[in-house]
Amino acid sequence: MLTLTSVWTTILLAAAVALGPLATDMYLPALPQIGSDFGTGTDQVQLTLSLYMVGFALAQLICGPLADRFGRKPIMIGGFVLFAIASIGCALATNIETLMLCRFLQALGGSAGPVLGRAAIRDIYTPREAARILAILASIMALAPAIAPTIGGFLVAGLGWSSIFLVLAGYALVMAVVVAFGIPEPMRPDYRQPLKLCSLLRNYRRIGTDISFLGYTLTNALIFSGLFAFLSGSSFVLIDFLGVAPEHFGLFFACMVAGYVTGNLSAVRLGSRLLPDQILVRGLVIAVAGGGLMAGLALAGVYNVWAVILPQTLFMLGTGMVLPQTMAGAMANFPRMAGSASALFGFAQMAVAAGAGMLVGHLHDGTSLVMAMVIAVCACAALASYLLLVQRHPAVGFEPQGASAP
Repeated sequence: MLTLTSVWTTILLAAAVALGPLATDMYLPALPQIGSDFGTGTDQVQLTLSLYMVGFALAQLICGPLADRFGRKPIMIGGFVLFAIASIGCALATNIETLMLCRFLQALGGSAGPVLGRAAIRDIYTPREAARILAILASIMALAPAIAPTIGGFLVAGLGWSSIFLVLAGYALVMAVVVAFGIPEPMRPDYRQPLKLCSLLRNYRRIGTDISFLGYTLTNALIFSGLFAFLSGSSFVLIDFLGVAPEHFGLFFACMVAGYVTGNLSAVRLGSRLLPDQILVRGLVIAVAGGGLMAGLALAGVYNVWAVILPQTLFMLGTGMVLPQTMAGAMANFPRMAGSASALFGFAQMAVAAGAGMLVGHLHDGTSLVMAMVIAVCACAALASYLLLVQRHPAVGFEPQGASAP
């Protein structure tokens, strides 16, 4: 079994966390075909994506406290098994309602990887070290959305959209085995929290009233919502509106992922000479520039693939710098309840993102305008929330408090 600080442990945690993005990104090229096969509109097909995010958000509120009581590993393993069963249900679905239900159940299991992966990083490292490790982990994770839409596109073209869910089920089962036998339990036994309703509510109240947690979490949720707005609308914009073939969708998607990876690696490199909040501000400004550029081009009636992909790549460059810093900052003050803090953080992130996705699906006008406007608004709101909540309280957040692992 690997040591907690081994680079392979970080890679395996990244692979576990990547299950969430895979379940979203791999089936993006299939959305138009699903709508055609089930005879449903864009809003209903897009709802399978937003319902996944809602389930993902709600489940984190449960699996976080469970992990603070029983440890990270058993909850992750159980989540992966549930994800695999629900994925098979998605593959066998014969109508949009069944697919929605199975996607919701899939999210309940899939939430365990991301929420407990973040908690494990906080278990092992100090807050400032965690920001650097999360950036490295995010760079590794970015391989998933870089290749997932391409794989999904070829699976749709060759075997149909149901094959995507069978591949996801296999991946989840492999990760259950890897976590069970390859990664040590990162949580200290003396940090286990009682599983009582009053204790859970008290912990959530303490976390949710911490101004540092609120500021970093809201900033993260808003910038992530811009990303999710793109995920919700990109297949309809690129495939239906701009005529990109499903098997080529992933190639354009990879450009966006390249921007995200560049942002992650820039954050790692800048971490040796800049404070995490300084990196965060730079990333927010870049994200606002990317979102504003896409919205400006759409308002000017410039409709082509590169008018969408290049601004989104710039937005993702900033997002890659922002997300690791906000994750580490939100959980910095809670080494003894990292699971609950990660759960509440993830709930806010997914709930706000689901709202942005529903907005794109409901208002979609057949062009890139609605998607671009939502992305731009989310980026500007993220910058505003950081300036109003975090910068006014500079004494909290990233003060080193020690790693919680032995």
